[in-house]
Amino acid sequence: MKRLDLIFSDRELDAMLKALDEGGAPGYTVIKHVTGKGPQGAVSEDMEFTDLGANAHVIVFCDEKVLDKLIINIKPIINYYGGVGYISEANPI
Repeated sequence: MKRLDLIFSDRELDAMLKALDEGGAPGYTVIKHVTGKGPQGAVSEDMEFTDLGANAHVIVFCDEKVLDKLIINIKPIINYYGGVGYISEANPI
């Protein structure tokens, strides 16, 4: 099983979830208002009124066949709007 972690601007969340659904994702977990620091600097958690600059983290567990379809769907979004995606092995407990 594979684990796909996506971190990107919260503004693109609807487009990303649509791409995942159309790619056949069996499900996903969404974590909003993710903060941290990356190449462009720190992402603030002080977004109470605007949500500008907020990030989302989406986690998907799926088999490799589904993952290949998901990558085709999400790569254009990440390439255009920015964000990162990582794939790792996942073993159920």
